[in-house]
Amino acid sequence: MQSLGRVLIVAGSDSGGGAGIQADIKTVTALGGYAATAVTAITVQNTLGVTGVHPIPLEIVEAQARAVLDDIGADALKTGMLGDTAAVEAVARILDSAPRVPAVVDPVMIAKGGAPLLAADAVEAVKRLMVPRAALLTPNAPEAEALTGLPVRSADDLRRAGAALLAMGARAVLMKGGHVPAERVTDILMTSAGETLFEADRQETRHTHGTGCTLASACATGLAQGLPLTDAVARAWAYVQEAMQRAPGLGRGHGPLDHGWTLR
Repeated sequence: MQSLGRVLIVAGSDSGGGAGIQADIKTVTALGGYAATAVTAITVQNTLGVTGVHPIPLEIVEAQARAVLDDIGADALKTGMLGDTAAVEAVARILDSAPRVPAVVDPVMIAKGGAPLLAADAVEAVKRLMVPRAALLTPNAPEAEALTGLPVRSADDLRRAGAALLAMGARAVLMKGGHVPAERVTDILMTSAGETLFEADRQETRHTHGTGCTLASACATGLAQGLPLTDAVARAWAYVQEAMQRAPGLGRGHGPLDHGWTLR
C-alpha cells in the first residue's frame, strides 16, 4: 500500500490560489499526500500580479514548522518563497532540524507577473544555505542564471548550469526549460549518476501561474510516498502537463492550473 506521504511546505501564501501555499496544498492533496504548512509571507495577488508582500515574523515561521515536525512529522519538505536572507537562514535551521527528511527546494525569485519575491542580497544566502541542503533543486532558467552566473538560453546551457548546481552541493537538480525558447519544452533531471529528459510540445497558453510551485510540490509528494527520484519527477511532470492543459481559464492575466483534475 502506497504511503500517504506527509509533506511540510514552507512557502508564501497566494491570495489568488494559483501559486504558493495554496497551489502546494492542492497538489499534494490531488496526488494523495498530506500537506502541512509553515507560511513565510502573505502576498496580495491575483492573475494580474502581486500588489503586496507581508512577511511573517521569523519566530512564527519556525514555530509553525516545529509544531508540525514535533507532532505530525514529515516524509518530505518543500520550500518556496522565502523573501530575504534572514528567512533563508531560518528555513535552513528548519531543514537542519529534520536531517533525514528530503527537501525539495524551489528557489523562488520572481512571480509570474514579474514582481520580485526574493531580495537581491538573499541570492547568496540561497546559494550558500539552500542549494547544499536540497535533495532536489528545481530552478527555472532565470533562477539558474542567478544562482550560477551562467547564461541559460539552450538545453546545453541547462546542463552546464545544472552541473554547476550539483557541484555546489545539491544532490539532484531538475533544470526547467520553460523559459528556453524552443517549440518543445525540455526539463532535465540531473544527478551524479546521469540525466533524464522530460519533453513535451510547448502549450501555447497564458494559464501557467504556479507551474513551478506545483511541479516542486508534486515531486515532494512522490518522494514523501517513497517513490524513487526519477519516478517521483516523472509523475509530477505528467501531472503538471495535464493540469496546464485542463486550466479552467480563470482571471484576466496569468491564470491558474487545474490542480484538482486527478480527483475528477
